[in-house]
Amino acid sequence: MRRASTWDGVTRRETYKEHALQVRDRLADAARDGDWAAVFAVLDEHPEWINGSRVGGTSGYTPLHQAAWHGAAAEVVERLVAMGAWRTLRTAAGERAADIAARKGHRHLAEPLTPVIRHPVPPEALQAIERHFHAVIHERAGELVARHGLRLPLLEPLTEQEDPSCWFRVPGMYGGFAYRLQGVELVVESWCRVVGGSGQRHVIRPDGARLVSEGFV
Repeated sequence: MRRASTWDGVTRRETYKEHALQVRDRLADAARDGDWAAVFAVLDEHPEWINGSRVGGTSGYTPLHQAAWHGAAAEVVERLVAMGAWRTLRTAAGERAADIAARKGHRHLAEPLTPVIRHPVPPEALQAIERHFHAVIHERAGELVARHGLRLPLLEPLTEQEDPSCWFRVPGMYGGFAYRLQGVELVVESWCRVVGGSGQRHVIRPDGARLVSEGFV
């Protein structure tokens, strides 16, 4: 399963090495201050952090949410989206970037921040799939989720991606979860690369998760 994008689930600062934490802080500070040249300088080096928020923060604001809050130029938003920023991603308060821009009166951002849904799934079905997915993660790596305070993947962003797949790295697992939306099913592959035969493949539907293969990797 190709890793088209990355779910950034790390919330605790101690999970990161100091150098990486400094760069993450530089990105978060630049986005907070509306310094878009500095934001893009970091993202050009670390594109995997395009949908990341401040490590240890509570708002869940990514660079796109900050651009919406500042009322940045439409060109800034369009560049972030072109780099893979998810317009459906919600903050800790449940707001998408479009909701923040509307609340702040930044009407020029209404169009560039409106999500384009390429893989529609009824909300109730998607929420049910997400619950079952989280249960699989807890079954496979619950102790590590608790230890690192991981924020588990939200599935709504998959619906806007051209390639509706994502990678969720679990610190300490030496692996993680690769997942792909296929219609109203989520196909999940998980493994620990230092444990032979640890791979499992689940197919998750609104009515539950089914283990369909194991023993690979």
